[in-house]
Amino acid sequence: MNKKDILIGFIVGILTSLIGTCLFITFFTDFDILYAIKTIKENGYLGKVITLGTTLDLAVFAILLKRNKESMAGGVIFAVIVLAFSTLLI
Repeated sequence: MNKKDILIGFIVGILTSLIGTCLFITFFTDFDILYAIKTIKENGYLGKVITLGTTLDLAVFAILLKRNKESMAGGVIFAVIVLAFSTLLI
């Protein structure tokens, strides 16, 4: 396994989760992103929203496997695991 590919996959996984979280907030709330994140955090739902945003990583994982980028796909899985543990702490 190439450590550079795993790192790239990890970064792609984190960025994809951020994009998914922003898309979720944009489509399902009436607030702007910063105010929505503040409100969601105050109500204790930030971990759940991050988890919903992480579902977009499934598509990235499938695309990477389709293109035979197993190391990058492993990095995406590592990003999902890190995000899962972070949602337990939030």
